[in-house]
Amino acid sequence: MNKIMASIALTTLGLISNSASKAEYTVTEVSEEEGLTLDSASFQGYVEVNGLNMYYEIYGEGKPLVLIHGGGSTIQTTFGKAIPLLAKNRKIIAVELQAHGRTGDRNTELSFQQDADDVVTLLKKIGVDKADFLGFSNGGTTTLYIATEYPIVVDKIILASALAKRNGVPQWFWEFMEDAKLDNMPQQLKDAYLDVTPDVKRLRVMHDKDARRMLHFVDIPDEKIRDIEAPTLVLIGDKDVITLEHALELHQLITNSELAIIPGGHGEYIGEVTTLKPDFKETDLVVPLLEKFLDKAW
Repeated sequence: MNKIMASIALTTLGLISNSASKAEYTVTEVSEEEGLTLDSASFQGYVEVNGLNMYYEIYGEGKPLVLIHGGGSTIQTTFGKAIPLLAKNRKIIAVELQAHGRTGDRNTELSFQQDADDVVTLLKKIGVDKADFLGFSNGGTTTLYIATEYPIVVDKIILASALAKRNGVPQWFWEFMEDAKLDNMPQQLKDAYLDVTPDVKRLRVMHDKDARRMLHFVDIPDEKIRDIEAPTLVLIGDKDVITLEHALELHQLITNSELAIIPGGHGEYIGEVTTLKPDFKETDLVVPLLEKFLDKAW
């Protein structure tokens, strides 16, 4: 049972795409003639970010909500089911982080601090001064770094199954990570990566970099978390890889925070691809809960 959960937990981990435009800022408009639905991205493009060609998509109109995917994931594997619903009432800016999906790679290891720097730089380059943020799993950790290091760009944050401390997952998780193998990565994540970047070598690079980042995970100090002033929703599944105690601790450390414990596993509440079941329905998602939090006056 632990190995099954650990396989799913690889979504808390993590390749490379040289298909990015070399222009500093390139946007491609998407039309229905390309076979895309009205729920598809209205814009797709790359921005030159800290020496990296970084891919992003935009959906909808309104107040910006930035989506930051989990490890080993793409925009679609983490948020594909939730985006059409979220985009009805706000402007969705979904990014792919270093070495993931269509975004390029650097000759450096991955770090949450660097991911935070990259996201904030991208937003500045596309003219977004302030936004709400929804980060899932590793993306939740990146969101914590954004909130602590760049509070000026943050309005509200949603920490979905986010990890801030090593004791936030069971000990077996770290034991499994010490021997993490690409073969154990959920097939849905491998397929999705290869669909947008068809290179197995790059897939392995992404996986291995994500695994090493987790092995060297460093706790975010309590004092930094306490300094977060942004209204925060701490979200977790009752059968999550992240422990309920950890979610409660985050809630207690962040003054302006709410805690929601949802039935299901790691990301099931937002329709993360590895959690989808044959009887999946959009009504299973917690989008109304997220919107209620985002629309609330604080």
